[in-house]
Amino acid sequence: MPFRTLTVDGAAWRVQPTGYITANTKDEFALIFSRGEGADRETRVVRYSPVGARWREQSFVELSDDELRTLFGHSQPAATSPEAFYVR
Repeated sequence: MPFRTLTVDGAAWRVQPTGYITANTKDEFALIFSRGEGADRETRVVRYSPVGARWREQSFVELSDDELRTLFGHSQPAATSPEAFYVR
C-alpha cells in the first residue's frame, strides 16, 4: 500500500489507505493515520467518499495535503474502528 507523511500540529503522521473493504467497495474508503512505534503508537482512522477516481490507491494519491488534514480532523481513535481491529 502506498503511504504519505503528513505533519499535523508539528507531529508527523504516516497516512495510508486501509485494506478493509466495505459493502460499498468503490463509494467509501478508509485511511489510517499512525505515529510512534510499539506501545507508544497512536492510530486514528477515517472513512471518506472519493470525488475523482474510484480506486482506493488512486483516490488516495489525488487527495491534497489540506484535504488529508481535514480528514485527520474527522478521524477517530483506533479503538472505535474495525479497520484498526478496535485496538486501544
